[in-house]
Amino acid sequence: MAQKFLPTLTAGLWKRIPPFRLVLGLCPSLAVTMSAENGLGMGVATGFVVMLSSGAISSMRNIIPAKVRIASYIVIIATLVSIVEILMKAYFFPLSEQLGIYIPLIVVNCIVLGRAEGFASKNPPFISMVDGLSVGTGYAISLTLIGSIREILGAGTWFGMPVFGEWFEPMSFLVTAPGAFVTIGTLLALQNLFSRWRGEKFIQG
Repeated sequence: MAQKFLPTLTAGLWKRIPPFRLVLGLCPSLAVTMSAENGLGMGVATGFVVMLSSGAISSMRNIIPAKVRIASYIVIIATLVSIVEILMKAYFFPLSEQLGIYIPLIVVNCIVLGRAEGFASKNPPFISMVDGLSVGTGYAISLTLIGSIREILGAGTWFGMPVFGEWFEPMSFLVTAPGAFVTIGTLLALQNLFSRWRGEKFIQG
């Protein structure tokens, strides 16, 4: 367990970081990252669900029948997503309104179900929660980074605060849907180039 802890904790921050390495969760990555605040909010909400669902599914992996495991996973994930949605509406209502339908859609986010099937169903609860925390944190960092780039260059602000003077002409293209593709594609290309330069290999699982 101790030998697996550190590699699992750090894997989601680079080797398994979504959406760049796992190439999962692209729909919210494209749709909600018009600003850094939206990216951070969506990333934290998804990370919360990934971590707790991984722990719950791992705890019940030996009692869930194989034939209904996916359906059972979805029930667990949907319960946690409902809790997140209620908490966000209670304490972060403006952010909840901005994220809209993408909070309930965490239920079908491939990252959550992928970690449940690929890791939590095969490992003990604690290390599964560590994996969920790692991947969730990596996802939150990714969405915040994408949102920050799009907001700073596309609107001239960061978390709603101006970062340039009146001379700056925002590249409004970046806060549109095509701008999201360009931003994510550029970051993905840079990460791949850096990984090749370091001689890294893509890891699965």
